[in-house]
This record gives sequence, C-alpha cells and structure tokens, in this order.
Amino acid sequence: MDSALTDRAGLCASCRFAEIITSSRGSTFYRCLRADTDPRFRRYPVLPVLRCAGYEPVVPAPPASPASPPPK
Repeated sequence: MDSALTDRAGLCASCRFAEIITSSRGSTFYRCLRADTDPRFRRYPVLPVLRCAGYEPVVPAPPASPASPPPK
C-alpha cells in the first residue's frame, strides 16, 4: 500500500467499503458505500479517516493455484 495514499485517506485507503472516484478534472474522492444503508456514515468522509466503526480491510484474493500440467 502506498504510504502517501494512506496518509491522505487514512483507513479509507484500505477499506472494502470505499469506492475511489476520480473527477474529470483529476480530483480523487473516497465514497463510503456503507453510507448507502447506514446513516451513521458520511457518503464522502473528511479525510484522513483515522477511526471508523464500519472499517473492514480489503481481503486479498487467495493466490492462484499453479496451472495443472497438460494431459498426456
């Protein structure tokens, strides 16, 4: 994870409920998807977010299994 990104966005940089939106002018915003169903969360939180009751880290995808050898 890019430390500059984490410094700017805080927990949002690694939250599974954060959607990164880039405007046509190149500005980047973090939208909280939890805000769609829970009014406790701001749709566009003030960054950096240092504490959040809804934070869940992104779960990395499991490593791909090695390709099976071709049949003989």
